[in-house]
Amino acid sequence: MKPIRVGLIGLGTVGAGTFRVLQRNQDEICRRAGRGIEVVAVCRRDAAAARAVVGAGVRVESDAMAIATAPDVDIVCELMGGIEPARSLVLAALASGKHVVTANKALLALHGSEIFAAAREAGLMVAFEAAVAGGVPIIKALREGLTANRIEWVAGIINGTTNFILSEMRGKGLDFATVLAQAQALGYAEADPSTDIDGIDAAHKATILCSIAFGVPVQFERAHVEGIAALQAADIRYAEQLGYRIKLLGIAKRRSGANGAVGIELRVHPTLVPKDRLIANVEGAMNAVMVHGDAVGTTLYHGRGAGAEPTASAVVADLVDVTRLHTADPDHRVPHLAFQPGSLATTPILAIDAVVTAFYLRLEVADQPGVLARITTILAEHEISIDAVLQRESAEGEKHTDLIILTHDTVEGRMRAALAQMQALPTVLAPIVKLRKEELG
Repeated sequence: MKPIRVGLIGLGTVGAGTFRVLQRNQDEICRRAGRGIEVVAVCRRDAAAARAVVGAGVRVESDAMAIATAPDVDIVCELMGGIEPARSLVLAALASGKHVVTANKALLALHGSEIFAAAREAGLMVAFEAAVAGGVPIIKALREGLTANRIEWVAGIINGTTNFILSEMRGKGLDFATVLAQAQALGYAEADPSTDIDGIDAAHKATILCSIAFGVPVQFERAHVEGIAALQAADIRYAEQLGYRIKLLGIAKRRSGANGAVGIELRVHPTLVPKDRLIANVEGAMNAVMVHGDAVGTTLYHGRGAGAEPTASAVVADLVDVTRLHTADPDHRVPHLAFQPGSLATTPILAIDAVVTAFYLRLEVADQPGVLARITTILAEHEISIDAVLQRESAEGEKHTDLIILTHDTVEGRMRAALAQMQALPTVLAPIVKLRKEELG
């Protein structure tokens, strides 16, 4: 059987890694796919740099649209990133009768519904394993391996840059700015790191996981997103003393209505996790995703979430899947979002005020009698119960101290009202730090 023909749009780190893996493991890949997978064309503006990667036997184009519509290409592999022109190229490829493989999480989080609809209309596939957690096969696990389960929640470390920063802050006691500079020097963080440290990258990925886990349309605009730039070394230290570690988590959770509104929580934020959980011990630039299903219980998927060949591993796996199913009846393929298109749910994504979780609070308060009693009274008035309290002893001569409170689960809106009341106390001397806590049991 003739090889299936691939056009690579984007020959940067991931594109070059994909080409190398395909070349190096061609025999093994062919045995698995049932036919060869051959890159026939690549797009990169610097033709000499492209030629250095692919050699003389592959066509090099400077116009990406030429590959998206080329008659000798069966699968378009979009690895350029960004929204435009990636969106236009993917839609053009589908309109030209070509399957698409992409690692573009931002594109799918913002325009996934449009792209998947176009693919269904054309009877084509869009594969995107590499869009979330690099080489960790979490998309396939959710779409296929856990298909018997009613998924209750998904929680993941899905941005390696922020996990590296938090690991260094905890392990070395350094502040955020110092570790960010180190991450940039090591190549973990971009010169403009805002997409990572503001939680946007993780939110793109969490949006995709949420849609696959619960069978709802992609709704990035409904996600609640917080980053790590405001996180202080003191809070990492106090969390450790209380038996927790702080991780930037992407969380998607089904709410049955027992504690309030029925819907789905979709949120990204720094989170306290018990340090005996496996995910709390995922360090450096690694990724990990936990999934809880009603039949299987809790499962963990761990590995490298970025880099040339880990991401290429996922891209090539998608190419193999598309090759296997290239001639299959479209109705017999795995749906893009795991659920049949006509069965996607209208379950709402809940506003952050309706989210139910536990909290870590740090208050800088005047070191005088009655302060703790007044604060606990306010929490009680808002029906918020306390799990633990830690009070730092004041040094001699100091007139203020840190008061740390862990709460049990409560509705976020209720906590916000209590915080506003506490912040107004004359004995609370600085803005209150509020972090969320998840047991992930």
